[in-house]
Amino acid sequence: MSTIVRERPAPIALTENANARIAAMMARAPEGTLGVRLSTPRRGCSGLAYSIDYVADAKPGDERIETPGGTLFVDGGSLLYLIGSRMDWKEDDFAAGFVFENPNAKGSCGCGESFTV
Repeated sequence: MSTIVRERPAPIALTENANARIAAMMARAPEGTLGVRLSTPRRGCSGLAYSIDYVADAKPGDERIETPGGTLFVDGGSLLYLIGSRMDWKEDDFAAGFVFENPNAKGSCGCGESFTV
């Protein structure tokens, strides 16, 4: 009896703009950088915030997502808060940054800096 192994979908979808931004970040990353890590540290008015940092060492439990722009590591402790999210990069005359559509977020603060699940 053979076992069918199906590839699991990535827990987070990235837009073309997000992929391009990760590629730009990796182009100027410090030597030895493996990729970027998305995590949700506790901070802000609502409790959790999105954070993107360079990764020199993968942590056990990180979810590794290969993107056209480079490797995105999702912090293992943050993964449950992020499953099903969409990550985008937006720029306008006044601000630039990653924007998240997170179906797990039950609310956010007025400034959009943090969210709660």
